[in-house]
Parts: sequence; structure tokens; C-alpha cells
Amino acid sequence: QVQLVESGGGSVQAGGSLRLSCATSGYTASSSCMGWFRQAPGKEREGVATIITGGGSTYYADSVKGRFTISQDNAKKTVYLQMNSLKPEDTAIYYCAARGWTTRTCSLGTDYYNYWGQGTQVTVSS
Repeated sequence: QVQLVESGGGSVQAGGSLRLSCATSGYTASSSCMGWFRQAPGKEREGVATIITGGGSTYYADSVKGRFTISQDNAKKTVYLQMNSLKPEDTAIYYCAARGWTTRTCSLGTDYYNYWGQGTQVTVSS
């Protein structure tokens, strides 16, 4: 079974940086879609960034473009989200998600993903 475990969340002041990690196990797809999502209190879960594993194509929500970078370490089976220039509006629970099978496409929509981690809290103070 695919298991996703997020880590790296915490509290940071505006303008600071954090790097989130998503450790995967039971992931056998050679080319699939991994994504980072976030959900703030009272808001719907929204896509932040995606990456095609094995291919490296990345996509970002406009709200984080230029500030966040998604990457992967295939040897460690880990996907990262480097978050720079953090803003208070970035405060949310961040979730890692996986499509779970081979695909050449990706999406920032939550319904596209079949596996989810438990989330890690990111709090940005002003």
C-alpha cells in the first residue's frame, strides 16, 4: 500500500523559509504525479505544486509561483516542497498526495489523487 508521511512543518516569521518532506513507501509507479496541497481553517483544500516523478515536470499555483519549489529525491523516495518568502496567508496544513499509478499528466485538483498523507502544520506569523 502507498504510504505518505509529511514532515518539516513548523512556525516561521513572514519572509522566512521551510522545507517540507514527503516520504513515500509502497510506491511503485515509474512515472506518476505527486502533489502538495494545503488547507487553511474554513477553506477548501487547494493545490500548491505538482511534479511528474521520473520526468521532473513541475507546476505551481499562481499564489506560490516564484516562492515555492517542488523537487524529488528518487533514491530516498522523498518529495520536497521548499517554501521561501513565506507569507501569513501561507498558513495551513500541508498535505502530500500521490496519484498512485503511471500517468503522463498531472493536476492541482484534489480529486485527481488517490493517496494522502496526514498533513503537517505550517504557521507563518507577521
